Amino acid sequence: MKKKLPALFALFLSMLTIYAQNDSLAYEKGLEAITHEAVKGQLDFLASDWTEGRGTGMRGEFIAGDYIASIFGVYGLKPAGDMEWFYPPWEERQQGAKPYQYGTYFQNITMLKYKAGEEQVFHLMSGGKKFTFDYHTDFSLSPGSIAQELESELVFVGYGYVNEDEKYDDFKGVDVEGKVIVRLGGYPGHNDTSSDAYKKFHPEGRYAEYYLGREKNEIAGDKGVSGIIDIYPGSDRSSSWVSNVPFRYDSDHYEGTEKQRTIHEYSYSIPGDSISTRPLRISLSKGAGFEVFRGSNINIEAWELDVQERMKPDSRIIKNKSVYVKTSVDSELVRCRNVVGIIEGKDTTEAIIIGAHYDHLGMFDGYIWNGADDNASGTVGVMTLARACLATGEKPERSIIFAAWTGEERGLLGSRYFVEHPYLPIEDIKFCLNYDMISRDSEDDSLGIQCRMTYTAGHDFLEEISFHFLDQYKIDLDITMRPSMNKGGGSDHSPFARKDIPFFYYMAGWHDEYHTPKDEIKLVNYQKMADIIRIGFLNIWTMSNMESLDIEE
Repeated sequence: MKKKLPALFALFLSMLTIYAQNDSLAYEKGLEAITHEAVKGQLDFLASDWTEGRGTGMRGEFIAGDYIASIFGVYGLKPAGDMEWFYPPWEERQQGAKPYQYGTYFQNITMLKYKAGEEQVFHLMSGGKKFTFDYHTDFSLSPGSIAQELESELVFVGYGYVNEDEKYDDFKGVDVEGKVIVRLGGYPGHNDTSSDAYKKFHPEGRYAEYYLGREKNEIAGDKGVSGIIDIYPGSDRSSSWVSNVPFRYDSDHYEGTEKQRTIHEYSYSIPGDSISTRPLRISLSKGAGFEVFRGSNINIEAWELDVQERMKPDSRIIKNKSVYVKTSVDSELVRCRNVVGIIEGKDTTEAIIIGAHYDHLGMFDGYIWNGADDNASGTVGVMTLARACLATGEKPERSIIFAAWTGEERGLLGSRYFVEHPYLPIEDIKFCLNYDMISRDSEDDSLGIQCRMTYTAGHDFLEEISFHFLDQYKIDLDITMRPSMNKGGGSDHSPFARKDIPFFYYMAGWHDEYHTPKDEIKLVNYQKMADIIRIGFLNIWTMSNMESLDIEE
């Protein structure tokens, strides 16, 4: 395991001081390029109605992608996407002109877009009995990317929760590959805010529990699970399946008898060389859930209290229970694009990557999810960092890759694709900076200066240089530093972390407009956004010129 020697703190600061003294003009030129006007001008278009909410694979995302590529070109980035062929007209070929390849800013990705079809079947075999459940009466189902038919025993995995920092793993000691798991909502201690388990495992952040759900799904998929039965003690998910309540869809921006269409009507995946599907997800009514545990000697209330007290997992096979599931799927292939450019360094065999997702939730039923904060702000951060780095007029020691990711809202698909098809060998990418939602204030941020920087644990030099630059350049940010050993998460640094590439990740604050059509430009804190871009530039430019970014053994 790599770790940092204590003396390395002083070494980094010494290097930083020497470099800053010798090259302060480069820093000044870069900072001068990060202006309120540059930030606002880019955001005004990217989060406008013209880009139609930038839904993954939709027309508005293509418009946004073309805009980002044009900005990369204007600023002077070298294309780092796919190569394409140019074929001269026949008349020119007759005169000797030859076809040639040229680089583009686009990394094209073919994705599978799919949703549940009309036929969904779920049987539970229990103690010699067969229960046949009705769709949207006894169960709801989110299918995989292709129609499936499967039979499986049931494996109870508690919360389906893994916390590497605290050495807790609900999957330890049970074989779940190819099987259907039964999983509770939440995490150890989630029912008791005064418990030690809650204090240890409660995810921090306003929407952290939402991201925890996504992370739990990723973990289950990585374990080779074929299906997930979600159980939510104390609640009845079937109440949302009723069909006769007038105006049963009621939110702060929509009220109606029909469910409002959104991008979440469909799921997305990236087809591979072999058939691969994400786990089926099944929600049960209270009655159906009761039958799953009947006669199993698993009392959910007692089990939760025991795990809360001991803070140790207790997973097991549910004996004499099995399920049969048959699904149907409606699907189509769609083209999506990452947008990628590069500043080549003096050493082109190493790089740092700066990324942000530019997709959002699209446009449906007359509503546009413009996603000014999520994540037009982060995308503008990437574009503006490119402008700043090029404004230095100098070539960095190592290359800097700039990327706008597609498909983050669909499961980090763009960044996941990139780490499997990188511009450089993945081991030559030494660090990842991720910008996601860098322009808003949380409710408790009365001064509008708070933000969070999460980084790979052990790389504490990031705190040192950040605080150094905040003081030196009088940047008015109150940064909460969060070292993390977690390789999962709900944003685009996660695929890099899973490849053992260290990261740091800026996020400004949570707000009520998150994932609603009200996430608009008028609510943006431009000063905070520009300052987060400034500290990102100072860190990145320094790191791109350090002799080494490897942490010593």
